[in-house]
Amino acid sequence: MASKTESELAVRGHSKSGKHHLRQVGLGLLLDRASSLPLYYTAYPGNLHDSRLFRQVLDELFGVIMGFAEAQRELTVVFDKGMNSEDNLELIDSRHQIHFITTYSTYFAEELARINAKHFVPLDIAKNRQLIASGKEGDRLCAFRTTEILWGSQRTVVVTFNPATMRKKLYDHTRKLERLRDELIEYRRKYNHKQRNWQSATAVARRYRKLCDQLYISHKCYRLGFENNTMSFRKDASEIGAIEAAMGKNIIVTDNHDWSTEDIVSASLDRYRIEQQFRASKSSSHIRVNPMFHWTDSKIRCHLLTCVIALACLRLLEIKTGGKHTAKCIMEQMEQLDCVLSWQRKETTPQVHIEDPTEFQAQVLASLGYQIKDGSVLQISA
Repeated sequence: MASKTESELAVRGHSKSGKHHLRQVGLGLLLDRASSLPLYYTAYPGNLHDSRLFRQVLDELFGVIMGFAEAQRELTVVFDKGMNSEDNLELIDSRHQIHFITTYSTYFAEELARINAKHFVPLDIAKNRQLIASGKEGDRLCAFRTTEILWGSQRTVVVTFNPATMRKKLYDHTRKLERLRDELIEYRRKYNHKQRNWQSATAVARRYRKLCDQLYISHKCYRLGFENNTMSFRKDASEIGAIEAAMGKNIIVTDNHDWSTEDIVSASLDRYRIEQQFRASKSSSHIRVNPMFHWTDSKIRCHLLTCVIALACLRLLEIKTGGKHTAKCIMEQMEQLDCVLSWQRKETTPQVHIEDPTEFQAQVLASLGYQIKDGSVLQISA
């Protein structure tokens, strides 16, 4: 979209894909935990931060979800740390029927992140039972539960520890440290030999920080020294130890004090459901939210509405067929089933004749209420 085209929705902002030069539109989505069906959506300007959006739509959102709830029932909203703010949590606290489960950055809770793994207890959740069945008992998700004063009130805090995630992060962090060391050796050589553009200690330190930003690693892992026109560097064991101690840890905060630890963790893990729906919305087929070939806000909103309806239809298809296969898989399989229409002279309606379906295609047809008569005639089941 050209820069001169007026739009309240399509604006430039922080882009996760790094395309900051392009105008973008935000899509907020609320899902039902049990069915993953969209209950509410909103389109918002692409430069609006998640926490500010959450504050703006909170009242409307509560009205929507309370409309789906039975009388005298309590509801829990699950979101991630991008939505955390004093105002948002204060608004939730003011509604006694609404509770929350959110994640909390380990950066702001270093003491919790450094808790020794021996204090963690394995959880009795479906994920761990699957790991036990597959012989990976050592990879079970563990948790440590406590309480903390956060956002002005006492909250239940659950720190989880995933051994598999810890190993992956440790391996990746070690590789990055080795890369930093190799680069710093080259930095030191160029600085000590006073090569061109390498004579300033400030410039070298700036290059080092830029490299750390590119590798997504703390610049405190190595300490640089510049004395007597000579550069030196060394590892900061304390900083590295603190980073590695937090690996595999995740902090969950809730005001559901009467919930079991397993229920709190399971609800937080179910955030993957909305991530799945967002991935589906970005699929190259079936929905395709982006790119948008529209340049007026009304058409952009209409396009997003159509995409959300399609998202709901595909999810309903998954539910109708048993939920064992993705809508993408079902659509691709059914597209391969050929059929013809035949209309006899004395008949008032045509008949649909299909080729022999595979076992998968037959199961989908049966779950959608169709049966095959006389070997090839497709009709609705009685």
